[in-house]
Amino acid sequence: MGKRRVLALLLIWPAFFAGCGKTNTTDFEGGLQPFALAPGQVQLTRIETKQAGVLPSQAKQHAVPCLDPSLLPEQAKVPCHGIVHFEEGLSLAERQRIITGSGAEESRSYRSVAASAAKFAKLSSLESLRSHPQVRAIIPDRVLSAFAKGGNKGQPDGDPDPSPTLEQQVPSGVAAIGAAPGALGYLGSGIGVAVVDTGLDFAHLDITVSSSCFTAYDDCSDSDGHGTHVGGTIAALDNNQDVLGVAPGATLYAVKVLDDDGLGTDSSIIAGLDWIAVNAASLSPAIRVINLSLGRPGALDDNPVLRTVTQLVHSLGISIIVAAGNDPSREVAQMVPAGYPEVIAVASSTAEEGSNRCRRNKASIRADTASYFSTDGAYDETTRIGVTISAPGERRENVSKSCFVHSEGILSLQSGGGTTRKSGSSMAAPHVAGLVALLLEKNGTLGPEAIRAVLRSSARGVGQSPFDSPTSSYSFDSIREGVLSACQALGLDC
Repeated sequence: MGKRRVLALLLIWPAFFAGCGKTNTTDFEGGLQPFALAPGQVQLTRIETKQAGVLPSQAKQHAVPCLDPSLLPEQAKVPCHGIVHFEEGLSLAERQRIITGSGAEESRSYRSVAASAAKFAKLSSLESLRSHPQVRAIIPDRVLSAFAKGGNKGQPDGDPDPSPTLEQQVPSGVAAIGAAPGALGYLGSGIGVAVVDTGLDFAHLDITVSSSCFTAYDDCSDSDGHGTHVGGTIAALDNNQDVLGVAPGATLYAVKVLDDDGLGTDSSIIAGLDWIAVNAASLSPAIRVINLSLGRPGALDDNPVLRTVTQLVHSLGISIIVAAGNDPSREVAQMVPAGYPEVIAVASSTAEEGSNRCRRNKASIRADTASYFSTDGAYDETTRIGVTISAPGERRENVSKSCFVHSEGILSLQSGGGTTRKSGSSMAAPHVAGLVALLLEKNGTLGPEAIRAVLRSSARGVGQSPFDSPTSSYSFDSIREGVLSACQALGLDC
């Protein structure tokens, strides 16, 4: 779907919200945000948005979720999609028989968790399954989205370059965390990293992707571009063209759970994590790191099946890196899956100092500033919920003559070849995923919580950064967790 421009009053932020399958996300590549103004001043903010609801092109894949089957029939609207949470001990065939016996259609069945996704054409099917003695609950199959913009079906709004660059560039984010070529002595060799996203471009000359993959759709390829951009930041090759990733020796696995518009559902994410849980150890190299630059608003307990499969993957010793989100009005605790204790939630910050042409405020936005669009939330050591660390999710924020802030994105790979820029917490998370691959190459015995401890204790500027964003959408979450540092995490003097 094409993008549309809207006007919004200062301090009104376009929320990304679920319900009846409709969501709304902000397109940050080219998006504008004003500097904070003096009391009494009013200014209009022009914001790029992309409607991500139930669109004609997506109607077959993203039907309306069954809202709250526990309140039948008041809030259960059919036709709808839901996730059937069964009691333990049933075989796959038994689950299918129970679903079809109710008149519903099973759309996915999971091996690592006692659940199946289903389509309900009639209210009677919902009622029948809800009362079945082997069914714990029917959970709404909510819509999720990628947490970055700057591209739509391979056509970025940033700075696309469809042909390979003649000289390899070190992206600003890779440089900012200290992972420039030859600086670290580790490449992520022998470590598998699953990119749970829109797929990967298997033909791109600057990444190596395993032939083993998972798709919730037709194939594992990437027609959107989001997954390829994420994958490039993690592991773009050191081959004298395009860009260099944080861990160029790591092996990428495509786990396609989002469609060609960057949209998916809880059931598709569960399917991808289920595939990882079943296959991670048998792959060569084994999957030790997962990157999820996606999510939705939600609560810790709003989908017990998604939480259970996340807990299972974590228990297998796999580090789960999740983008915090692109809604500064929310905290990580209000996001799924970023609000899960088992994941490492990553907020976005700037990699470099930006330019400033504003006449009313001459201060430029410096490196290591909290991105104006990023979701945040203080980390709680008891619950393990909150932002573990910040990392570059944009190159810099530039201020125009009219005092609007423009996000200049992180340079990485473009689906179809070449490079492009994108901004978002989606771009912050893969810097962390790449560094985790380096840490595991150095010490393969590290588990997810040991990895978290290393990242937190080695962050640059703990107590000082990220610096406050000067924009009107930003509010300080009370903790400055620091910014990712590859050198310090690996214990190197560089």
